[in-house]
Amino acid sequence: MGSLMRALIIDGTKSASVRHVPVPAPGPGQVLVDVHRAGICGTDVELFTRELAYFDQGKSSFPLCPGHEWCGIVSATGAGVDERWAGVRVTGDTMLGCGRCRRCTSGRHHVCADRSEIGITGWPGALAEKLLVPAGSLYRLPDEVDDRAGALVEPGGNAWRAVAAAHAGPGKRLLIWGPGSIGLLATAFARAAGAEVHVAGLDSRRDDLARSLGAARCFTVADPPQGYYDAVIDCTGGEAIPALALRFTEPGGRIVYIGLSRRPSLVDSREIALNDITAVGILGASAGLAPAIEHYADGRVAPGVLAQVLVGLDRAAEALAGQLDTGAGTKIHIDPRR
Repeated sequence: MGSLMRALIIDGTKSASVRHVPVPAPGPGQVLVDVHRAGICGTDVELFTRELAYFDQGKSSFPLCPGHEWCGIVSATGAGVDERWAGVRVTGDTMLGCGRCRRCTSGRHHVCADRSEIGITGWPGALAEKLLVPAGSLYRLPDEVDDRAGALVEPGGNAWRAVAAAHAGPGKRLLIWGPGSIGLLATAFARAAGAEVHVAGLDSRRDDLARSLGAARCFTVADPPQGYYDAVIDCTGGEAIPALALRFTEPGGRIVYIGLSRRPSLVDSREIALNDITAVGILGASAGLAPAIEHYADGRVAPGVLAQVLVGLDRAAEALAGQLDTGAGTKIHIDPRR
């Protein structure tokens, strides 16, 4: 029998356990990573509850090993991979395109029709002791980016892309709906870009956390902001927020949709057209991974405050079931070595 490793396997709706599975061997162009940290994301929870739309679309199926926010050290390399990757601390892209189609060759591999998504569709994830990934998806982590920040690069890449799409910068006022991990990271990136940032949520429980990351003002649905903003980013999963957010977008401004509701959201396109608003959708962190690492490394964004709870792999199922407190942060991290 070959070597075995521990991995969290979701084998049905709200059913997950740690199992011993074969250690994957890196093939040509691949590396094996010893996972040091993996974050629990809302997508992982929706995989656990089978609420992710990918199931109905035939893209995801049980059993699966989740986890797409991770960092670790390369422990083995396959044929054709530069051996200097061995021993390097890395994180990597979630979106793995086919590499051959027009989308991939034009730099849009994250929307490749035949893509795999690590820990989500067609590729085992990082809630395991070891993770197999293509070498071409790797990003080296500098010493200034510790493991906690390293496992926050993927959500940071999403947030950076949303902020870039909002054209945040000096003299701009930005409203972010949803103080979850992506919304709070977007707050930090937008503030680092020089924008004045306001945050709105269902309640005020995360106001202090939002302010610590650069929010100038915080609002709730019951006590909403007044007036218009140069750009608005919807980071929520609320089906009513996409339409509500439009009401706060300055004519000629920009609205960015990165949150996904479980049921379809209705937006009146006349409000977009008649107000000359640019609406942008964001899928995936790919183009934002390098900028996120740079911001973390030079201290412009300090993401560690979001992940203050670290547990072992044996408690990952509890985390997916919402049975663990995130403490003062928003995210639970798993150390598969524990």
